[in-house]
Amino acid sequence: MTKPESSTLTKAKSLRTHQTEAEARLWYHLRAHRFMGLKFKRQKPVGRYIVDFICWERRLIVELDGGQHAGQSSYDRQRDAWLRSQGYTVLRFWNHEVMQEMEAVLERMRCVIESSSQGEKGRITPGGTGYQASPLPLAGEG
Repeated sequence: MTKPESSTLTKAKSLRTHQTEAEARLWYHLRAHRFMGLKFKRQKPVGRYIVDFICWERRLIVELDGGQHAGQSSYDRQRDAWLRSQGYTVLRFWNHEVMQEMEAVLERMRCVIESSSQGEKGRITPGGTGYQASPLPLAGEG
């Protein structure tokens, strides 16, 4: 892994300091090995991107999307494709899902972690609200 640029590290630190309410609520459940005994970090550089939450051990990235993401779906798809090409599983949740359905968000994460530990490869597929991981390939893949 290449060393992130100074500006990327500065931006990541700023994002940690100025987190959204949804990020703060999810972080409460992920920090200090509270979720499945796994170590998560927040706002970490991966390549040229900064990811919201990452568990290096399970190569899992969790992204939270607010209203600003509605207009950048093409960028998010490109970004997710690059992260997947690096061996990460990417889960996306809308902020309102975290705020209103925390147990469902955590359950979805648990299911993906358990399936990946059994050898299944999580892939991004559009589903309902936001993107969900799935062991099935996208059309045109695989």
